[in-house]
Amino acid sequence: MLWNTLLLALRAIRRNLMRSFLTILGIVIGVAAVITMVTLGNGATKSVSDQISSMGSNLVMLIPGQRFGAGSSGAPNFKLADVESIRNQVSVAEAVAPVANKATTAVYMAENWSTVVSGSNNDYFKAGNWELAAGRTFTEAEERAGKAVCVIGDTVRTKLFGGQNPVGSEIRIKQFACEVVGLLKAKGQSAMGSDQDDTVVMPLRTVQRRLTGSQDINRLTVSVREGASIDAVKDQLTLLLRERRNIGETEEDDFRVLDTRQLAETLTGTTRILTMLLGAVAAVSLLVGGIGIMNIMLVSVTERTREIGIRLAIGALEREVLLQFLIEAVVLSSLGGLIGIALATGASIALSSLMGIPYLFDAGINLLSFFFSAAIGVIFGYFPARRAAGLNPIDALRHE
Repeated sequence: MLWNTLLLALRAIRRNLMRSFLTILGIVIGVAAVITMVTLGNGATKSVSDQISSMGSNLVMLIPGQRFGAGSSGAPNFKLADVESIRNQVSVAEAVAPVANKATTAVYMAENWSTVVSGSNNDYFKAGNWELAAGRTFTEAEERAGKAVCVIGDTVRTKLFGGQNPVGSEIRIKQFACEVVGLLKAKGQSAMGSDQDDTVVMPLRTVQRRLTGSQDINRLTVSVREGASIDAVKDQLTLLLRERRNIGETEEDDFRVLDTRQLAETLTGTTRILTMLLGAVAAVSLLVGGIGIMNIMLVSVTERTREIGIRLAIGALEREVLLQFLIEAVVLSSLGGLIGIALATGASIALSSLMGIPYLFDAGINLLSFFFSAAIGVIFGYFPARRAAGLNPIDALRHE
């Protein structure tokens, strides 16, 4: 009986193919929109997580002031003595990299490029998870003497040297020549959207003497040994710096301690919330599609009143008529769900490639969307089916 009912439903759908397609269009769009939004959101979350991981593992950053990225707000910068104190007193600190930044222009022959010069030591490369594509890092003698040597990022190489190897060449930074001793492997964008490869790294003393003209350090980056408690290290660093900066017990910190885990949780949490909101907005179109199915099924009942009357008159039970129209609604919505899944897969792959984020197939959201579309057919198809089953056979036969 169920097979015959399914065949009757399919035959009714086939009789009005265009109307059936327009009926399920709302379901198709709704399912495709939900799956695409969630898939792209998951890809964006993974991309942010990967970008933060590329900054370095078990990383703790110390910044003057209480607002990250907004300057020190009058708070004093760090000193080289702070770096030595951290090395001596924080036993699980694997690498401590002081950073002094200066925006300037790098020049090579007829090419020039505005970039940021970072003064640091070899711990900078270890803490930041940097690898060399060519050349070497600084020697101890170069760091101590503040020699004019530098390691450049891939973006700077591309802008100044094109495709050639820059190692051994000299670039001009401000008013002095700097020998390129190393080239960093490309990392791409950071989680904040900046280009990590647009950088020139020099020994700290070189930047302080020739560019900033002060002993100030803008940022401290501490790489923590694997297995150590990040929270414990943050507490230890906070107490140490409060003591060194003479901050009273009742006074607030004039610096901020951040770790990559905290940064990752904040940014990925934001992308997840946005994904949920976009998915919820897209799901509204599924309800609109369900209303469209109910509308068309009511029209279908009206058009086929005489057919229903004949079926009831020759012995068809009410539940059989109910099942026929209910299956017809479920088939329509399920077909819309399948087309929507196929459309979403193609759209997700294309948009992921266009946006530069990974495509992550989520079986859960695909199955959930399909079953939800089928449930829409049951919910919105029940009332028209119930109306068809409740028709009086005599009145139905008289219907023109």
